[in-house]
Amino acid sequence: MKNKYRILKIAITVIILGFLLSFSLKKFGGQKITDNKISVKMNEKTPVYFIDEKDIREIVNKENPSRKVGDLNIPELEKKINALPAVDSANVYLNLNGKLNLDIKQRVPVFRLNYKGKDFYVDEKGIEFPISKTYSHPCMLVTGDVKKDEYEKLAELVDKIDKDDFSKKYFIGISKYKDSYNLLTSEGNYKVEIGDLDNIELKVKGFKTFVEKYLVFQDPQKYSMVSVKYQNQIVTTLNPYFKENDSILKASHKDLAKAPVAVVKKASSTSLKPKENTKPKAVVKPKEKKKTPEKKTATKPKAKIKIE
Repeated sequence: MKNKYRILKIAITVIILGFLLSFSLKKFGGQKITDNKISVKMNEKTPVYFIDEKDIREIVNKENPSRKVGDLNIPELEKKINALPAVDSANVYLNLNGKLNLDIKQRVPVFRLNYKGKDFYVDEKGIEFPISKTYSHPCMLVTGDVKKDEYEKLAELVDKIDKDDFSKKYFIGISKYKDSYNLLTSEGNYKVEIGDLDNIELKVKGFKTFVEKYLVFQDPQKYSMVSVKYQNQIVTTLNPYFKENDSILKASHKDLAKAPVAVVKKASSTSLKPKENTKPKAVVKPKEKKKTPEKKTATKPKAKIKIE
């Protein structure tokens, strides 16, 4: 009984709303949609300015030249706005008083990708969209051959960097060389090699420990790379252009020079002869053969020698 009453209540509500909408369209159908009857709201949490209210109003006027409420095709207008590359979603509707409302949500770039001279933005969903001629959004710059299936993981990495004060202070960019990712730092000229995009938190934590316990006492120009891609270890590469590294690099070169080198000589004809054995060789005497009357002379058998 309760379910029937609820269904009946919903049906009556829909009928009333339909009647009011029909009445509203008949009443305001001949009226013009003036500028003060258009409400445009941008609903994104992070302010972005790829499109503005003026752009949306121009689209509305273009789609409805007569500017009459009755001539407005709301589904088609909504479709046109959603087709804009920088728009994530658009909701278009009319109030009962004939006011046109447009709720727009723009895409917010997580990083800007540059590869082979091409630039474009990528949002948190991993969707590409072009850069704007009139607006540039501040975000992490990424370079290299980044695959589309890596976009979401890369967006997660950038988000973690932005939310961590230490990472945000040190890391200003990301580059990919072959299959390995590097974090570009604001101090010195060194890179932080992280390898793949797995276990990011552990890798960043390892670099943070290295900075706090060691790097703060060193000149940041000393290194060209700090690698944290290996498990439970940090590998550093010295900067060959840093003067204070000269003595260290020279010492390492000397150590390499002192290291024994295996020399392989070509085998000569004499080297193929077996080594002489100090032990006395066993001499095998030939067995004596019985003399037979048939044969006058017997040939001596050759001696066999085993070389050990």
